Amino acid sequence: MTVFVPGMLPEEYETLRRTVATFTDGEVAPVSAQLDAKHEFPYALVEQMGDMGLFGLPFPEEYGGMGGDYFALCLALEEIARENQSLAMTLEAGVSLGAMPIFRFGTDAQKQELLPHVIDGRGLAAFGLTEAEAGSDAGGTKTKAVLENGEWVVNGSKSFITNSGTDITKFVTATAVTGTRTGSDGSRKPEISTIIVPNGTPGFTPEPAYDKVGWNSSDTHPLTFDGVRVPEANLLGERGRGYANFLRILDEGRIAIAAVSVGAAQGCVDASVQYAKERTAFGKPIGDYQGISFKIARMEARVQSARAAYYAAASKMESGLPFKKEAAIAKMVASEAAMDNARDATQVHGGYGFMNESLVARHYRDSKILEIGEGTTEVQLMLIARDLGL
Repeated sequence: MTVFVPGMLPEEYETLRRTVATFTDGEVAPVSAQLDAKHEFPYALVEQMGDMGLFGLPFPEEYGGMGGDYFALCLALEEIARENQSLAMTLEAGVSLGAMPIFRFGTDAQKQELLPHVIDGRGLAAFGLTEAEAGSDAGGTKTKAVLENGEWVVNGSKSFITNSGTDITKFVTATAVTGTRTGSDGSRKPEISTIIVPNGTPGFTPEPAYDKVGWNSSDTHPLTFDGVRVPEANLLGERGRGYANFLRILDEGRIAIAAVSVGAAQGCVDASVQYAKERTAFGKPIGDYQGISFKIARMEARVQSARAAYYAAASKMESGLPFKKEAAIAKMVASEAAMDNARDATQVHGGYGFMNESLVARHYRDSKILEIGEGTTEVQLMLIARDLGL
């Protein structure tokens, strides 16, 4: 069994981690506040990440990938998220939610045609699952796709879709009801399949971007499908398996979100340690006071615990073992650590921590969604309890 241990990474992983850390400190950190303030998508940084091979980390070389694995992607996400959660989520959604469904469930022709264009950083893909009335209850999908004369005709809408409206978005994989099936209890249930919709297809419209609390330089739109027609060959995976397939994608994605959360939590620790050493009050650094030092110590404990949780989940995943419960635990523990650390880091920084240009203020605004996206905390608790037979 593959086992990843914090602080004891094999050389190839440690080299990757250091490389991405250098990129984050040298290229990402200096421009993150400006990108956030302007709500500007980081095209130049995305291109640089493509040149570094980050979008291709878990994919085979035959598709232009790096031949690595999912854990390598998580290490990159953690390092980037220390400084910029929006950029980390652009990478996470582009790989885990955008390209991975094609790799996991696509035909050879779909892989050869689509993957090279979204794992080089010159193109992005999006994952169209959530709807206004189908978030945690993704089985409540209302978007429909009907097969007519060799084409899928798609009608409906999606909500909160990352990477869906950029200038380099190539396609969206969207779940849609394609019919009904008889369940084991004899009831009729919706048949949910997945359809690939290229950007620019008539009738496919990314609506105006959301005005969000955080993740301001990440691209997020509602989508409308109005009589969208695509070839029958754009079915992704087996007909009727769309919902089940995306549940697998979400299980993997929760490990990636945990990695982003750990990066955010670590960024709060790093900023707080530095500030506590530099800021003085009553004649000495504020870090000399237990009220501050103990708070930061608890922040560090959260980071270490959350990192161990996502490493454990990734270890089981890369070993081919069931990992649903471990992914849920990692996602819940890490996202709560990110939010708790952001709150405490803001307190350590005082008034400066309440200024939007500060790193901890960005993490304070950004981290809340980590407890919601790709499965709320309540959904993770449900999955954990279910695994326990409850």
